[in-house]
Amino acid sequence: MDSAAERGAVPGAQAIARAAHLLRLVTAAGTTGAPIGALAADADLTRPTVHRLLTALRREGLVDRDETTGRWLPGPELYLMGTVAASRYDITATARDIVRSLAVRTEESAFLSVRRGDETVCLLREEGSFPIRSFVLSEGVRFPLGVASAGLAILAFQAPHDVDAYFERHPDLAATWGAAHGEKRLRARLRETQERGFAVNPGLIVEGSWGMGAAVFTREGDPQWALSLTGVQFRFGPDRIAELGRTLLAHAHQLTTRVAQR
Repeated sequence: MDSAAERGAVPGAQAIARAAHLLRLVTAAGTTGAPIGALAADADLTRPTVHRLLTALRREGLVDRDETTGRWLPGPELYLMGTVAASRYDITATARDIVRSLAVRTEESAFLSVRRGDETVCLLREEGSFPIRSFVLSEGVRFPLGVASAGLAILAFQAPHDVDAYFERHPDLAATWGAAHGEKRLRARLRETQERGFAVNPGLIVEGSWGMGAAVFTREGDPQWALSLTGVQFRFGPDRIAELGRTLLAHAHQLTTRVAQR
């Protein structure tokens, strides 16, 4: 990944980066859309700057504005672009029955997430049959790598120099996500994930909401996706974690095999 200095050396790179960040914020808001004030706060930009960028993006069809609510929404051009990119990057159709099987077998909510840069984005959610559920994750929700169980599983199986570079780019994880996400403690969880084969998040995002994740690999062996489970704490005792881990790894291996055969 290019450094900030290298990005700044490219004419117009800052404006492009700001616009791309706004697009991610708008799409993360889903079908309800986002008000300009919230977008400005999340992007750490002034309202006039955000309005100017959104207006330009709207002219290109990349975002749209609900004239009744004033909220900003993904535009039609994003859909057209996405349908073209889906043939290369989207494995949701390939994975859907596997995610559903994972939810049925474990009775917990099951997910498919994809790595996008230094984040994971949830692509699929299947509800389990257990009546008490965790709602930390849903389609479109993003987390930095190493924070949720899916991102922890993906980061754990990246090359060591890529992990080092990730920490160099994100020295503020502890300040944003809590002391448990400081580099020393996060590296310890990465080692545990490598030893077990799957990640465990013991309620570090929302107290009482546990998660588990297993990486899904490309044909070349890169951890690009993850299957994960979330549920309430009392459902994740030591014996059941081992059982869920075996089920999770079996489904992740099945999906990795399908990806390789595509």
